[in-house]
Order: sequence, then C-alpha cells, then structure tokens
Amino acid sequence: MYTIKEVAKLMDVSEHTLRFWAKSGLFPGVKRDANNIRQFSEHDLGWVKIVKCLRSVGTDNKSIKRYIDLCLIGDSTIPERFGIIKATRIKALQQMEELKKQLELLDYKESYYEELIKNNKSDKYNPANDIKEAVS
Repeated sequence: MYTIKEVAKLMDVSEHTLRFWAKSGLFPGVKRDANNIRQFSEHDLGWVKIVKCLRSVGTDNKSIKRYIDLCLIGDSTIPERFGIIKATRIKALQQMEELKKQLELLDYKESYYEELIKNNKSDKYNPANDIKEAVS
C-alpha cells in the first residue's frame, strides 16, 4: 500500500492533484486506513496512470469520470471506452504535431541566436526594434 506522498513521487504528480482527483471520484477503489489516510494499492496505481495520461492530453475530469464509470460497469462498455481512448489518441497525435512545429521554430531560433552571439551581431529581426524606431 502507498500513501498519497509515495504515489505522488512514483507517478510524478503533486499530492494536491492526487487529492483533487480522488475527491472527483477518479480512483474508485482507494481505501482509507484507521487514521483516514488514503492507501493506494498496486491496482489503484493503474487508475492513477490512466487518469494522468488522459489529463496530460487535456481530457477534462468529467470525461475521465465517464471513462472510469464505464470501466466499472464492465465489458459491455468496451466499445465506448475504445472510442474514448481512440479519440484521445488522435488528440495526442495532433498535439505532438503541433509540438514538433514549435520545436522546429525553437531549433531555428536557437541556431539564429548562436550565430548572432558567435559573430557578435545584432538581431535585425527583433520586433522590438520596430517599436524603438517608432518611439525615436
């Protein structure tokens, strides 16, 4: 069994976030000990893992709760759960493509600034230069 603190460290999620998710009903099997402290089992870590995954691509808690409720209902909900996972995967792929574009721009800017520093040049493309010229 794991405490919130241990789960937070294991799963790289804040304790506050775990408590919020727990209060939102996203960890249906988590028990409490005699001191009312949540105790996560290995099984519960599976819930944490899927919740973290779904949240990381922007799925709202209400939709995650729906997914969890479907899991609890059982195998009759597999097609709907499949749809949720498939849609989430598509969303994640779209986010990855957008991040790749952002990374390309950052790579270009990094090289550009390295070249400026190396050759002791000024940044002729800095948009702030237009503002400085307009004020002068």
